[in-house]
Amino acid sequence: MAIVTIPGKNLVLTETDEIKNYLGTIGIDYELWENVKNVSADASEAEILEAYSDEIEKLKRSGGYVSADAINIVPGTPNLETMLDKFRPEHWHDEDEVRFIVKGCGIFHIAPENGDVTAVKMTAGDLIRVPKGTKHWFDLDENKTVRAIRLFQDTSGWTPHYTESGREKQY
Repeated sequence: MAIVTIPGKNLVLTETDEIKNYLGTIGIDYELWENVKNVSADASEAEILEAYSDEIEKLKRSGGYVSADAINIVPGTPNLETMLDKFRPEHWHDEDEVRFIVKGCGIFHIAPENGDVTAVKMTAGDLIRVPKGTKHWFDLDENKTVRAIRLFQDTSGWTPHYTESGREKQY
């Protein structure tokens, strides 16, 4: 289950309803899927997508997403730090960023136009939709491990547009 931290308000949220409600106030959709599938640690991308095929199809219909994939990042991933350096600066996309965490942990920092920067630490079962145009950045926790399903409306819209604000260095 997610943990939401709002440093500017000295606030930490741990209850699903309060997380969903707070994130909703800054335009972020959040769900906790209670029925996390038991996918083996060495499952292929196809096996993960098959395990969640019903949920993926429902998301595709509701959000206009046309494709999905699954990523698997572990400490031994080649060029891991170089890859993460692409996600760590504040940026935005021309389409929604939808992620469902299967295993491990990912941390989204959301920087709403008229609100406090909010860190969303996601673990297995957490789903987030960061709407297009929303400024944010992403990183992993100290374990450097995440397995996630990603949905796309058009993969070309997923290109990051960097703000070069440097705001991410404050958190």
